[in-house]
Amino acid sequence: MKPLLLIDIDGPLNPYAALSRRGAPEGYTRHRMRPTGWTAGPPLPVLLNPRHGDELLALAGRYELVWATTWKNEANEWIGPRIGLPPLPYIDWPEMHGAAPAGTYWKTQYVVEYAAGRPFAWVDDEITDRDRAWVAGRGAGGESLLLWTDPLIGLERADFDTLAAWADSRGTAG
Repeated sequence: MKPLLLIDIDGPLNPYAALSRRGAPEGYTRHRMRPTGWTAGPPLPVLLNPRHGDELLALAGRYELVWATTWKNEANEWIGPRIGLPPLPYIDWPEMHGAAPAGTYWKTQYVVEYAAGRPFAWVDDEITDRDRAWVAGRGAGGESLLLWTDPLIGLERADFDTLAAWADSRGTAG
């Protein structure tokens, strides 16, 4: 069985922090979106790089791709089509931005719960060493890769290479 690749949007695919510092990084296009919950003011600016869709599709032979984002199912409407991804399953967070164990990011406990013992790689800009330690303490440490991405830059070539190498090292590539 392939491991899961749990994909956050804001940070890894949408380097939102670049908007306030230097604008869109090379290869990114600015989109205006109004997902549910974004009702006041102008549409949300989102930076997306269509190359990321190709990179993720290439990883689909090694992983089962899953959205791990507050966009939830709306990622399939607003993000996936713009980078060339088909509809993906998503984590339907039981609670967003709530309390988390041991100083971890609020998503971490739900990522582990969603994986349900299955190997997984998780890409997010909020991952810390506390999250890695907590996941390892749940018995998933050797069966997980928690990959932090810089929200100024987003996913880079080296990140996709790391994800491919991790899946290949497990001997489960499709």
